[in-house]
Amino acid sequence: MAIIKSLLDTDLYKLSMMQIALHKFNDTEVVYEFKCRNEADWTGLLPEINAELDSFCELSFTEEELEKLSEISFFKGNFIDFLRLYKPNRKHIRTELIDGELTIRVQGPWYLTLPFEVPVLSIVNETYFTRCLSSEELARLKENGREKLKEKLKIARKHGFPFADFGTRRRFSADWQDEIMAELKTLPNFIGTSNVGLAMKHGLKPIGTMAHEYIMAGAGQEDVRLAKSQAYMLQRWVDEYRGDLGIALTDTYGFDAFLRDFDEYFAKLYDGLRHDSGDPMIWAEKAIAHYEKMGIDPRTKSLVFSDGLDMQKSAELWEALKNKAKVSFGIGTHLTNDFDGITPLQIVMKIVECNGTPVAKLSDSPGKLMCNDEEYVSYVKKVFQIKD
Repeated sequence: MAIIKSLLDTDLYKLSMMQIALHKFNDTEVVYEFKCRNEADWTGLLPEINAELDSFCELSFTEEELEKLSEISFFKGNFIDFLRLYKPNRKHIRTELIDGELTIRVQGPWYLTLPFEVPVLSIVNETYFTRCLSSEELARLKENGREKLKEKLKIARKHGFPFADFGTRRRFSADWQDEIMAELKTLPNFIGTSNVGLAMKHGLKPIGTMAHEYIMAGAGQEDVRLAKSQAYMLQRWVDEYRGDLGIALTDTYGFDAFLRDFDEYFAKLYDGLRHDSGDPMIWAEKAIAHYEKMGIDPRTKSLVFSDGLDMQKSAELWEALKNKAKVSFGIGTHLTNDFDGITPLQIVMKIVECNGTPVAKLSDSPGKLMCNDEEYVSYVKKVFQIKD
């Protein structure tokens, strides 16, 4: 049985970025690369991963799925028509084992390769964690996960903070995420999931806007200076979505560099900001001060936290900030891959080239830097005034 059974088994921001890539960047070519930040044994996995990728590349959107997508107001009719024709191209993705390390490379037009990231990471994760488990071991593991989930639900109920599931990319398995959604949706403060297919199945709100790759792709656009590329991409997003999907991701080149671009114009246009690296309280204090400096009441703006959260950390941030802004949380691995005795994989897949030039994600956490060109990283740091 294939791991990915539908092209809707992905995060909403892949589709929102796919639409703007089709409409405004359809001549943009990119290269994605996979990275695992912790140690892992990939022995014997490659044939299974390749078989899953073969299966994924046979999928297309069904008419029922397209009908449901068309009910989402910000998806345009010509994008739905394009999805009717879309099918992942196996020639765009290559996998290898090099010196024991799993390498995955996706290359091609941006609007055609955008859908690979989340399914690929889900395939790698599920194959890695379930390939050697007997049915008895799997049953014991899930029982442990259910007990841990009960404790998480207690914390969520006690504090009442609004939170969503952001756990598709690093989930233990597709069916485990599905089971968790059935439990979480009973909570009044559970506001939705990034997974489009599960949102539709469980009557939840699909949640997401943009990822780092969207801002990174601005650096590869012809006639756009690197120093202006972040503001350029923020503007193109507004041009496409006209007030929808108004949460901006802040840490592609660090939060300080973002705030220099996020002037009063953008601060009023966008609904809020998403935190994904660095100290969350320092980030929140800077965001609130930035809004206040421009005469904007931060209590009218959303602050979304999504960096390595668990329930207790979310509760602490909620209690500290709930009266200062519209605070919410996107919780990932802690919900969908948290079992005693298992160390989750820290896997990502980011663009490393755009239109033949390097691109970089620097973030506010050094361990999250992703770029293949050290000279380019130095150049980006100089342009965006980032100190080592």
